[in-house]
Amino acid sequence: MSQEKPQDKEFMATLAKGLAVLGSFDKHRPVMTLSQAAQATGLSRATARRILRTLAELGYVAQNGREFSLSSGILQLGFAYLATQNWIEQATPLMRQLSEQFHESCSAAILEETEIVYLARFPARRIMSVTLAVGTRLPAFYTSLGRIQLGFLDEAELWRRLKSLCIEAYTPSTITDMQALYERVREDQAQGFSIVDEELERGLRSIAVPVFDRAGQAIAALNVSTHSTRTTRNEMRERFLPRLRAVTEQISGSVA
Repeated sequence: MSQEKPQDKEFMATLAKGLAVLGSFDKHRPVMTLSQAAQATGLSRATARRILRTLAELGYVAQNGREFSLSSGILQLGFAYLATQNWIEQATPLMRQLSEQFHESCSAAILEETEIVYLARFPARRIMSVTLAVGTRLPAFYTSLGRIQLGFLDEAELWRRLKSLCIEAYTPSTITDMQALYERVREDQAQGFSIVDEELERGLRSIAVPVFDRAGQAIAALNVSTHSTRTTRNEMRERFLPRLRAVTEQISGSVA
C-alpha cells in the first residue's frame, strides 16, 4: 500500500489504513495474523495492531487467539450500499422472470475501475467454474457486463484503464491486442449491447445492456449468460436482447 501523502488536506490517512486492512482479507487470506496483515498492507505491526483491535471492537473483525478474520458485522456496510440503490429492488423480480423465461442466468453489476461487481444474480444453470454471488468481482474488459459500461467512458479515461491492465489470455478467444479491445468496447457502445463469447472462460457466452439513471448516465448493466452449446450469438440477439432491453427500460425509469 502506498503511504504517499495525498494532496487533499482533508484526507484521513488513519481511515485509509483501516480500510486497507479490511480490504486485505479475501478468499486467499480469509484469516491472518497480525504480522500477515501488516505485510499485506505495508503497515507497521504497531499500526496494524491498533487498527485490528479497533475493527474488532467495532464488530467488523473477529479475533481468535493470534488470528483475525472478518466478522458478519462487515455485511452491514455492503447492505447499506445496496439499500441506497433503489433500482435493485425494482430489478430483482424482473431479473427473476428473465432467468425463468430463458432458463438461463441473469445478473446485474456495476463498474469499478477495471472490474465489475455483482449486485444481483439469478443463476439457472452452473456455467462458470467459479461461484458467482453478490460482491464477486470479474475483469470488466472480458465480461459483457463490464464492456458495455466501459463504452460510456470518455476516450482518455478508457485508455487510462486499458493501459493499467495486465492483459492475459484467459482462453484462445480472449482479445489481447489493446487497440482491438478498445475498438470492441466502442463498437458495443455504439450498438447498445455487448456480447462476449468465450473470452473469459470456455463455453461462457453472454449478452448485456446498460441501465441508465434519469439523467441518462449508465450506472450498471444487466446480462443473460448461457453455455455456447445451447445458444448461438444470433439467438441471443433475436431472443434475449429484446427482453433485456425492455427490462432495463423499466428499471431505468425507476432510478432516482
